[in-house]
Amino acid sequence: MKDLHWLRTHGVQLLFSGALAVVGGLLFAWIRLPIPWLLGPMTMVFIGSRLFKTVKPYWSAPMRDTGMIIVGYVLGLSFTLETFRQIGKQLPSMILLTALLLICSFLIAWLVAKWSGLHFPTVLMGSIPGGLSQMIALAGELKGMDLTIITFFQISRIVMILFFVPLLVFSPLFGTTPHHVLAGAGATADWGALFPHIWVYAVACTGCALLWKKLRWPTAFLLGPMVAAIALHLSGFSGPALPPALVSLSQLLIGGYLGLMLKPENLQNKLKIALLALSSGITLLLCSLALTLLLTRLHAIPLATSFLSLSPGGMDQMGIIAKEVDADLSFVTCYQLFRTLFIFIAIPPVLRAFFRATTRVRSSGTKNA
Repeated sequence: MKDLHWLRTHGVQLLFSGALAVVGGLLFAWIRLPIPWLLGPMTMVFIGSRLFKTVKPYWSAPMRDTGMIIVGYVLGLSFTLETFRQIGKQLPSMILLTALLLICSFLIAWLVAKWSGLHFPTVLMGSIPGGLSQMIALAGELKGMDLTIITFFQISRIVMILFFVPLLVFSPLFGTTPHHVLAGAGATADWGALFPHIWVYAVACTGCALLWKKLRWPTAFLLGPMVAAIALHLSGFSGPALPPALVSLSQLLIGGYLGLMLKPENLQNKLKIALLALSSGITLLLCSLALTLLLTRLHAIPLATSFLSLSPGGMDQMGIIAKEVDADLSFVTCYQLFRTLFIFIAIPPVLRAFFRATTRVRSSGTKNA
């Protein structure tokens, strides 16, 4: 009965959203834009949610999670024993560059708060890259935080980076060429080669994702499957490569969900906040470009691989772009993963201590006055 009610409530909305996503993917593939099956669905579902009032687009979290599991599997297969040897060599650089990127985020947030008059802790938690869920959870524990602004800053940065990073990576500056996956691509792929091994990976990746979520570890539906795929792959149990159409489907499932996350109508002073979020995101992207050049000086890393490793977006999105341009997928994933775990483990207690200290200073200053 409950399932029937859900189907009546969301069935038409889901079909409508799916149609918008497919149209967006086909359109972006036709005009040969990069990662069309991620950007196209995201754009069309966002536009549809603004234009259509009778039928509102809807995207379920399990659909997004399914896409994340597929991407986690693809990322996991890129890891080898040599990858882990490289991680050991790269660890000092990972620590240095992650710290520099977070310092840049802090300075950008301070400048935005100073110029705009917005609450600095709110702007700071909206500016830290790769930590949306952690920052929202932390903001709920602290007083005076504007969750709407934090969410908008985080989501708008992700959306902006999803557009700007591919345009940069696929530009003559980087000298890379995208792999365009059109509708029907993969139809001639050997789907039979997926079986029977894919069933073992499907069970292991899904089970690990659910366990990761139960333990409340970060990015459960991406990191859980990735860890499972790495373990199976390194054990000698080979994982089959996925047909392009299935990879495109994973991008569509993620892109459609992202398209509904950005909700500017919930903001006050919409234009001001949107311009601040845009300028903040662009400045952070420029900082990541500068750090990219530093990484290429420290190690003999191709420019595209270095840039995607340090781009302040999500690990799943950067992994998708890395696969499109034949960048070193495991290298990109390692840097993005390190930043995610660093933000998850180290940043919340540091921010709590910092905000408490500043609150005490303001309180003592008020009393002395």
